[in-house]
Amino acid sequence: MRWIHSLSAVVLVSLLAFSLSVRADDNDSSSYPAKHAHKLHSKSFVDFPDRIPQKIDGYGENAIVVYPHVHAWGAYDAEGNLVRAGEATAGSSWCRDTHRPCRTKVGSFRIETLGSHGCKSSIYPLPRGGAPMPYCMFFNHNQALHGSYEVVDGNASHGCVRLHVEDAKWIRYNFATIGTKVVIKPY
Repeated sequence: MRWIHSLSAVVLVSLLAFSLSVRADDNDSSSYPAKHAHKLHSKSFVDFPDRIPQKIDGYGENAIVVYPHVHAWGAYDAEGNLVRAGEATAGSSWCRDTHRPCRTKVGSFRIETLGSHGCKSSIYPLPRGGAPMPYCMFFNHNQALHGSYEVVDGNASHGCVRLHVEDAKWIRYNFATIGTKVVIKPY
């Protein structure tokens, strides 16, 4: 019986050590799980310069513009200069699990909340939620910009805009504030 307690203690210490290594400082990309290491470097606007404009008519303030028709996003300064960009996965035309369209609402919004690495969905996956949404930034009540390890060159989300985790982290800590403009362009 004593060896079971010893074995339990070894397993518990091993799990704790693994947990601490995975949850190390968020600023250190080595803290992400190894199975996601190949996804840490997102495509930038230099990978697809024709997809989004390098300059737009400025909004007079910082703005994040999502282009669902080309699966990209851009962060623009007040004068309309592209500061940073990357790949984005917007809402799907149809979600099988909800039996309805899931497109991200087109229009102009404001960031309502700023989350941390620990954000999780309260809805998806059905029925209880729990899907990771690192660095979530809600802009349309239940729609958000957030990090994901499932960013694809297509529109496949339940309505949120998925960004590569390091892009969402950059926006969250270097560009967005409560009230930052988010523009979702037509599909």
